Amino acid sequence: MMPIDPIAYLSQYLKDHSEDSVSLADMSRITGLSSFHLQRKFKAALGVTPKQFQARCRMERVKQSLRKTETVTEALYEAGFGSSSRLYERVDTQLGMTPAEYKAEGRGVEISYVILATALGKILIAATDRGLCGLQLGDQESELREALAVEYPAAELRETSAPYPEALRVWHEAICGFVAGGKLKTGLPLDIRATAFQATVWQYLIRIPEGETQAYSEVAEGIGRPQATRAVARACAANPVALAIPCHRVIRNNGELGGYRWGIERKRLILANEARGAKGDFERY
Repeated sequence: MMPIDPIAYLSQYLKDHSEDSVSLADMSRITGLSSFHLQRKFKAALGVTPKQFQARCRMERVKQSLRKTETVTEALYEAGFGSSSRLYERVDTQLGMTPAEYKAEGRGVEISYVILATALGKILIAATDRGLCGLQLGDQESELREALAVEYPAAELRETSAPYPEALRVWHEAICGFVAGGKLKTGLPLDIRATAFQATVWQYLIRIPEGETQAYSEVAEGIGRPQATRAVARACAANPVALAIPCHRVIRNNGELGGYRWGIERKRLILANEARGAKGDFERY
């Protein structure tokens, strides 16, 4: 018998069996869907293929294991990787840092950052050589620096000025263009840590069109987890890169703005400017 919601059922199955090899044929059998329709429906709902979703779940197990095991080797075998090469092949797209770097909380990783004064207040843009790792909004530069240090306690943090490293330069230009009244480019590289659930939510948020909003419950429905409204709200609150992952486009079911990690007034301002097509400069914070 086909599950009531085959995509939600499959996503939970893949999470529960992240250490196993689940073929496309197995997935079709589990859901009762053809391989073609299965992949199409799954990607439409979660933004990734079933194999990519399972890989994220497995990488989440690696990150959890790295915190409690003595060695990287122990962690990867506990998570179901048959060899170290299979793990390291997935590092850049799934973990952001190498397993050893992650276990050391970013020790040896250099993060360049810049703080801008904008219509939204102070904006801190931080990037590794792989992409954006932090984009935070605030009122005081000291608070933004402290928050970055808390997020990456063992990394080498370097405040910089032009000419910027490439990964920082592209985001600097993108953010400056956005607060000047333009649209924020999509598809720019990110280097952030996420659980499989967070990654699913954040990928979905990126697909919400500028100028539109969805309720937390709609996002939960959209990712195939209709009972996970509160978990969606937590994933939005944990977003480390404001604007790049547009958690500001998620509101309460009753139409109220709800919370925002960087201040409800900023959320109102960003949505207001997006709604009018971001023509002209931002209304100032």
